[in-house]
Amino acid sequence: MSFSAGALRGADPRRGIVDHRLARRMLINQVRIGRLGRDQVCDAHPELIRAARNVGTQTSTTCPVCEQTDLKLVTYVFGARLPSHGKCVSTAKELRDLQNRSDELTAYVVEACVECRWHHLLRIFPLGGR
Repeated sequence: MSFSAGALRGADPRRGIVDHRLARRMLINQVRIGRLGRDQVCDAHPELIRAARNVGTQTSTTCPVCEQTDLKLVTYVFGARLPSHGKCVSTAKELRDLQNRSDELTAYVVEACVECRWHHLLRIFPLGGR
């Protein structure tokens, strides 16, 4: 495998993975030093918390804000022939089926804490387009 910019992005350079870990780290640091209050970052929409509680994927990562519970990952997919509000993917099979579609889709992975309502967009990646 080469380590060129094209290889890192995949075959289509317009459809690469966007990772938001650095923004996450900066935000957590701002909370820890007191520049941002918990009420400013623990404001997840009730639908996101419901999805995290019911279909989210459990992680072993402790919430960086409340430090009481492990985070859950929720994946939403948007694209042609999907509902305008997107599709919440709850199984690996659903994700594979979407990956095999001919139309181009975009997946958003969000981490959420069902206790304190912390949430953060972790990554965006392309699906489908085969």
